[in-house]
Amino acid sequence: MSTAPAHAPTRDLTQGPIVSTLLVFSLPILAGNVLQSLNGSVNAMWVGKYLGEAALTATANANNIMFLLIGLIFGVGMAATILVAQSMGAKNLAQARTVIGSSATFFGVVSLAIAIIGYPLSRYILQWMGTPALALPLAESYLRVIFLAMPLLYLFAFISAILRGAGDTRTPFIFLLVVVVLDVILNPVLIFGLGPFPSMGITGAATATLVANAISFVAMLLWLYWRKHPLWIGRHELHLFIPQGRIVQALVIKGLPMGAQMVMISLAMLMVMTMVNSYGVETSSAYGAALQLWTYVQMPAMAIGAACSTMAAQNVGAGQWHRVDGTARAGVVGNVLMTGALAALIVGLDRQVLGLFLPEGSDALASARHLNHIAVGSFLFFGVTFVLSGVVRSTGAVMPPLIILGIALWGVRVPVAKLLQPWLGVDAIWWSFPVSSVCAMLMSLAYYRWGRWRQAHMLSPPSEDEETVATPAEVAGQPPAPVCALRQRLPPQTPPTTADTA
Repeated sequence: MSTAPAHAPTRDLTQGPIVSTLLVFSLPILAGNVLQSLNGSVNAMWVGKYLGEAALTATANANNIMFLLIGLIFGVGMAATILVAQSMGAKNLAQARTVIGSSATFFGVVSLAIAIIGYPLSRYILQWMGTPALALPLAESYLRVIFLAMPLLYLFAFISAILRGAGDTRTPFIFLLVVVVLDVILNPVLIFGLGPFPSMGITGAATATLVANAISFVAMLLWLYWRKHPLWIGRHELHLFIPQGRIVQALVIKGLPMGAQMVMISLAMLMVMTMVNSYGVETSSAYGAALQLWTYVQMPAMAIGAACSTMAAQNVGAGQWHRVDGTARAGVVGNVLMTGALAALIVGLDRQVLGLFLPEGSDALASARHLNHIAVGSFLFFGVTFVLSGVVRSTGAVMPPLIILGIALWGVRVPVAKLLQPWLGVDAIWWSFPVSSVCAMLMSLAYYRWGRWRQAHMLSPPSEDEETVATPAEVAGQPPAPVCALRQRLPPQTPPTTADTA
């Protein structure tokens, strides 16, 4: 019998230099985002090029539903990440495992409920969305399989989230890479029926997603078991899967506002798209080409923001508030450098890169370059907001970032784009991006500086019959950690050092 390694590659984000630690921690997240986008592009190529426009329309409509469902649960996953990160920062492994057990049960029940409810309602959901009649049967068969895959998609995302909370972004990236490679290989095999496999058409594309996620999810669980991961819950600890009320409450109350941000962004983009469509095909195609580029421009900010949230949460749990502020500064600087360099590169090569998404000699190219020059710089300001929001949310302050985003999108972007069109024409839409992004950044900076986010808590205070545990955050001169201990008494923890600097 082979001897497994004693521990898994978790990372203590409360120690060491802040800048290099944040960079190393965020790079796998960035690479994973790029992988997922490329995977979507490859899958769309197989479906659209070989199965036709109706099939591509079908997958687009079904994927919109899938992304919405994933977006709704995104915030709950972020809440679980923060809870685990705070527990790991406080060196409270027992609490981290309790959080994981309750969260796993919650995710499992929700994902199964969505699959059971969504599978028979697939056709009605697609009809409600106005899916074209020609694409409706294809979309229904595709979406039914996606609903079957939903528990795997949710649980894979959940395990990845808790590993990131424990300071490990490399493992989720490796198994995401497995998903992408399998998906890319299985798509043509199942679509066309290569070798011993039957030809499944568009259903094969969805089945490839299901099989790829199933294999990678099981492989990741086996890997965690083999590595004797400190967060692995064995068969003698199954009681940890009994949901704790305070943890489930935190997942819902703190997670839903974070998920609502994704929904709010999607609705605002839909409103903008509606306004753009009124200017005709040339303007719409120009905007569509620019959106393809913007997907990649915003990735560094999203990766750094997610990394900052986890890193800040660990330091909040440890009471290392100077490192929380250092994480915010490093994240803002990193975003400006990475996003700024990428935006400058795209502006310099915009004729070539925008031309990849438009027909040769298209009149829309000039419009695409024009709007890109106006709007692409807004992602610098968006990145600052995303980083600061991630740090603020690490304590459990989830409503202020949602309110700031709501004001920026629906109080600034949409009104500016709509009301200034009589004077600026379609340029009002493009200028609404930097104007709203600057407003969001200024509000985020103000709340970070003067808001009461440092006093927020992820978990509600324990009841009178619960024994609390002193954590390293409860040291003199520091705000109390927003990690609340559960019903358990642990040995006293060693206070963290405050000698670490950026």
